This record gives sequence, structure tokens and C-alpha cells, in this order.
Amino acid sequence: MRKEEFYFDSRDGKTRIHAVRYCPEHSEGVCGVLQIVHGMAEYVERYEEFAAFFTARGFVVTGEDHLGHGKSVRPEDGGKFGFFCEQDPATVVVRDVHRLKKLTQELFPNVPYVILGHSMGSFITRNYMFRYGGGISAAVIMGTGMQHPVSLRLAKAAVRIQKLFRGSDHTARLIDKLTFGGYNKKVRDAATPVDWLSRDSARVRRYMEDPLCGFVFTVNGFGTLFELVSRLYNKENLKQIPKKLPVFMVSGDADPVGGYGRGVRRAYDSLVEAGLENITLKMYEGARHELPNETNRAEVMGDIYDWMKGAVL
Repeated sequence: MRKEEFYFDSRDGKTRIHAVRYCPEHSEGVCGVLQIVHGMAEYVERYEEFAAFFTARGFVVTGEDHLGHGKSVRPEDGGKFGFFCEQDPATVVVRDVHRLKKLTQELFPNVPYVILGHSMGSFITRNYMFRYGGGISAAVIMGTGMQHPVSLRLAKAAVRIQKLFRGSDHTARLIDKLTFGGYNKKVRDAATPVDWLSRDSARVRRYMEDPLCGFVFTVNGFGTLFELVSRLYNKENLKQIPKKLPVFMVSGDADPVGGYGRGVRRAYDSLVEAGLENITLKMYEGARHELPNETNRAEVMGDIYDWMKGAVL
């Protein structure tokens, strides 16, 4: 595959967003576009194995590093990992995904366009579906969840208090511990604090050693995350999703982000209740949070491809 790196202007009005595009070796006959929306405290180039799988099957694969992530952060210009922007970041990050979509679609018109969101990216993608869902062919929701409303309200209150006393750019270690501190509790003989990510110890170690992964969000970052989730409880928002949009939800049943399946099913039920007519849910037994880095990742990629063939090709 051929890899291209480029930048475009964020909707925050000041940041240059880093993006990548992976193309098949022979660009004629591209069968579709897959845009990846990455998760929290990571970056899009972690998905190169995914990209290689899909470019080998005729897809262009693209994605961007969100505000506060990856190569979109320029510390020399005042950028900070885990900080999005001051003004309505939960909307801005969705609009940045849409800007990349429009740029990509100009290059590859008249082919199916699929958006895949993982983890925090799944919440961004679910927001994208009610804002811009009419312009895509299908969506893949990976490693998602649906936090309890009471927990969500408490989390947002913690953000407001810390913002008041410490500022929005404060590294929110306490909120991080409260949010993720229990995620390893069902992992037997955990060797690292993030074994809940995957059963593949080499992939977990690679994550631990990557300077662009695993940073603690700022107060602003957590506020953005919780607002993205909160908007998914608004039934009027969900009613804006096109009813016939094909959606494939995939998750491990040992993923704490998805409440070990319970939160994933709540998210699924919320979309069914909103009237979506073409939604499929698949849970992988024993799989943890990062399906692209799990021991059964080849199975996951194959299932997504097979579903996409039936849904849009």
C-alpha cells in the first residue's frame, strides 16, 4: 500500500490536523473508502495493520489525529496532549472528522464511504451519525459503551469542579483514576495497568512504550469525552440518524469500556429504539477493548470486511 501524510485546518480555527491516507498499490478500481476515527490517548497510525488488510482488498483507508492527539499536537506552539479546544470541543472534533471526509470524498467520489470509530472514536462516530449520517454509506462502531446516566452526571460534575479550581488544561489524574482505575479488576494476573486493552501482551507492551499513547487527559479532554457520551442520551439527536444507515457494532465481551457487554447492548438498544432498521451486533468471547490489537484481530477484520461487502459493495 502507499501511505500519504498531510495536514488540514481544524474547525477550532487555529490547529493543523495531521492525517494519513493509505491507498492500494494500484489506485484504479478503488472499491470504497474506510475512514478510521481513533480512540482516546492514541493516534491513527496505530491502525496500519488494519489499513494494510483493507487496501489489499481495494479500499482507501484514511484517518486523522484528533485535537490533543498524535502529530496534531505541537507543544512548541502551546499544544498539549489530551486538550482539545476551549470552544465546544465535542462539536469541533466531530466537524474535523467531517472535514476529512469531505476532502477524501473529493478525491474518491462515487464509491461507498464507511466510517469506523473505535472507543472514544465510537462516541465521536455515533455523534457523527446524527449530524452527518446522510452522507455516508455505513458505519462500524467498535469498542463502544453506554455509561449509566448517574455515573455520567457525576463525572461531568467532577469536571466542572476541577475546571473551577484547577483550570481546563490541568492534567486530570484524579478523574482518570476514577474513570479507568477499576478496568483491570477482571484481568487475572495483570502484568501492566492496561492489560484490559488486549490479551496480546506484546501489543500491550508496545502501547506502554509508545510516547504518543497512554497520556492522561486534561480536564478539557475529559469534559469533551463526557459531553460526546451525554449527547447520545438525547433521543432527538438519535432520531436524526438515517433509519436505513447500515451499522455494524463489534465489541469484546471482556471489555470494561463496554461494561463487559452490558453497555454495548444499551448502545445497540438505543439505536434500535431510534428506528434504525439495519443494525448488527457481534460480541467476541473473551476479547478485551482494543479489537484491532487483540489476539483474534484477523477474525475481526475479516468479519468487518464480510459485513461491508454485504452492506455497501
